Amino acid sequence: MKLIVGLGNPGKQYEQTRHNIGFKVIDKLANELDIQLDQAKHKGLYGMKNISGEKVFLLKPLTYMNLSGESIRAVMDYYQIEPDEIVVIYDDLDLPVGKIRLRQKGSPGGHNGMKSTIAHLGTENFNRIRVGIDRPKNGMKVTDYVLGRFSKEEEEVLVEVIDKSAAAAMKWLNQPFLQVMNEFNA
Repeated sequence: MKLIVGLGNPGKQYEQTRHNIGFKVIDKLANELDIQLDQAKHKGLYGMKNISGEKVFLLKPLTYMNLSGESIRAVMDYYQIEPDEIVVIYDDLDLPVGKIRLRQKGSPGGHNGMKSTIAHLGTENFNRIRVGIDRPKNGMKVTDYVLGRFSKEEEEVLVEVIDKSAAAAMKWLNQPFLQVMNEFNA
């Protein structure tokens, strides 16, 4: 089994914010893989499909960012999914807009959704795709920045980075994550 999680916040007011880039990648994957996100259980919205003989789950936690781990853990427990069978996709302030970085483990780096995920999984050892949103300029507070919208210039790059993130996640369905990481981080 494989579980691909995109972090974000539920609700119309958050749809186009920087913090919801994980949800956008899940939407792209749902479209590409023809997976309906039609199950509202385990504090999230998810769907499943058999791909090449393996169950593949897509999940959007609906707990709000700071409690994302609750939903991820609930799905993992219910379907008996191990930490090495998941990838979490989320926004990263330390990468420029348009860049992604794949990792197999690491600290939350100040990201509350990742803090919650690590706390509920009980490990930092799980796959992740970090999607760059850059740092705020002009002394803007981080919370205002991540809950803000992308600029017109950033939106042009956004389509490419969402495609690239989705492509990395799809490649992981057939290849070891380390191999995918080496290819996409090059």
